[in-house]
Amino acid sequence: MATAAKFSEAEREKLFARLEVPFDPAQIKWRVMRTSNDGRSGLILPFADPRAYTDRLNQLFSPAGWTREYSITNVPSLCRMENGRSIVTSKVLIATSVTIGRLGSHVGTGEEWADRENAVTAADAQEFKRACTCFGLGRYLYRFEETWVQLNQRGEPFSLPALPEWALPPGVTMVPVNGQAADARGPVDHKLTAEIESFRSTLGVDIYAEILRRAGHSNDARSIPNADRQKRVVEWMQAAARGFERLSGLVETAGDARFIAAMDRLKFSTTTCLPSLAALKQLIAELESNSGQQVA
Repeated sequence: MATAAKFSEAEREKLFARLEVPFDPAQIKWRVMRTSNDGRSGLILPFADPRAYTDRLNQLFSPAGWTREYSITNVPSLCRMENGRSIVTSKVLIATSVTIGRLGSHVGTGEEWADRENAVTAADAQEFKRACTCFGLGRYLYRFEETWVQLNQRGEPFSLPALPEWALPPGVTMVPVNGQAADARGPVDHKLTAEIESFRSTLGVDIYAEILRRAGHSNDARSIPNADRQKRVVEWMQAAARGFERLSGLVETAGDARFIAAMDRLKFSTTTCLPSLAALKQLIAELESNSGQQVA
């Protein structure tokens, strides 16, 4: 069987240039790397999850045009310190080879402490992205320096820095709005718009509006700027809906008398329109405390 000819030098240069194009801003997330002693500020860096890398490879080479092979090993009986405690654990090590047909192969490695949540997933994402950067894909993200930002009570940034011009794909601009980076406009999923709007009656107008504002960067479901932002809104609303389901179960367990007493203590008039996500969490915590359950 004849072997496909390698790309010409001109073709290779063109493909590498397309691999090096920055991701759409909607695919960029920010991770808090470490915090100040008082927890009020943190150092953040941008990243893209493995789906962004996979999407680019599929777009340029098709799903059949590239492959990955990986091996997993475990290093046992290691000790690490966390919050002043000595923890005996092991470390997950993963090596991945990413091969692009007619272009070549590169290997990346990843590691994570085995006792951490989703250790294999975290190590896998790390080594896959490292292998991809050898082709130039996502390499620009290593150019960022850590940036100090203010954090809220949940340890999340109050605002995010605007991406510099060199970190944007051609033709995309980011205009700061009220001191925060605006989302790039992109294709939206109208089915997601309908799904988002369906949560209004479940969550009440206040919590519904809060999630639109915080997760959707919008005051209306129809003006959320892109599908990635829509998906984030849906995830928040699904989580809030699960909170209301949990609240309903607690009310049934605690009984009407305890529930009314909790509502009075918190000065909430009705559960059909709680004023905020924080209020929902507070009411759940109050009922769990009364019933001897632990808040998750």
